Amino acid sequence: MARIAVICGTGMSNLSDEIDSVSPNTSLRIETDWGEVPVKISHLRDGTVAVIDRHHAKGDARTPPHKIDHRANIMAVKSLKPDLIMSVNSVGSMRPDMPPGTIGITSDVLDLAIKPWTFFDDDAEHFDRTSSFDQKAMSLCQISLSENQGHTPIGVIVAQCVGPQFESPSEIIALERLGADTVGMTLGPESRLVSEIEIPHVALACSSNWAAGKNPSDPQAIIDHHSVDKLASTMRSRVSSCISMLLQEYTF
Repeated sequence: MARIAVICGTGMSNLSDEIDSVSPNTSLRIETDWGEVPVKISHLRDGTVAVIDRHHAKGDARTPPHKIDHRANIMAVKSLKPDLIMSVNSVGSMRPDMPPGTIGITSDVLDLAIKPWTFFDDDAEHFDRTSSFDQKAMSLCQISLSENQGHTPIGVIVAQCVGPQFESPSEIIALERLGADTVGMTLGPESRLVSEIEIPHVALACSSNWAAGKNPSDPQAIIDHHSVDKLASTMRSRVSSCISMLLQEYTF
C-alpha cells in the first residue's frame, strides 16, 4: 500500500477530516530526539496518509513558526517510511495570478535565513538541493488542482522568512527582486531536512493573503492572522483531492 506523509499548518490542522477514509483515523505519538510528535493516520482504499500538524503543541496552544523544531517533525516523518512527503504551506502572494484562495505548485525555495537546519551537526554531510521537489508529484497535483480550481500557478518560488510577524512592504519588494513569488515561514527548514532523508517531496503553496503592500485594491491593507487562518482552511478539500490523485496515480 502506498504511504504519503503530509506536513501542514495554518488552516489545515483538521485536514484529516477532509480525507475520505475507509475506517476511523488512527492517532499515535512518535518519540524523536527532539520531542514527541502527534500523527493522525487515515486509511484509504489506495493507501495510507499520515498527517502532522507542524504547529502541534500541548493543549490549545499553537507553536509559533520560529519555535517549531522541524527536526522532530521530519524525523517522525522518516520513521513512518513514506513513499512521498507533501508540505502544505500557507503563503503570502506577490503574484497577480495567485490571489488569496489559490493553491500553487512550489518549484523552489529562496531561503536566506541565518539559522541552519540539519541532522548532521557532528560530522559534515552536504546534500544536493538542485531539484528539491518531485516532478511527477508536482504534475499530478497540477492536474488535480486544475480540475478543482481552474487556473493553477506553477513554478512558484517561496521565500523563507522566520516570522512570527508578517513581513514589511520593503522586505516584500526586496524578496520579489530576488525572484520570490510568495513568502512563508516554514518550507525552508522542511525542504532542507527532507533533502537529508532523501524521500520524494512535493509542496503546495496555499495563498492565504496578499503579501504586505501587494493587495491590488489597497496596498495599505493590513494582514490579519485570523483572516489568514480562516481563508487557508477553505483550501483543505483541494489539498485532499491532490492527496487522492497521488495515491491513485503516482508510481510508488
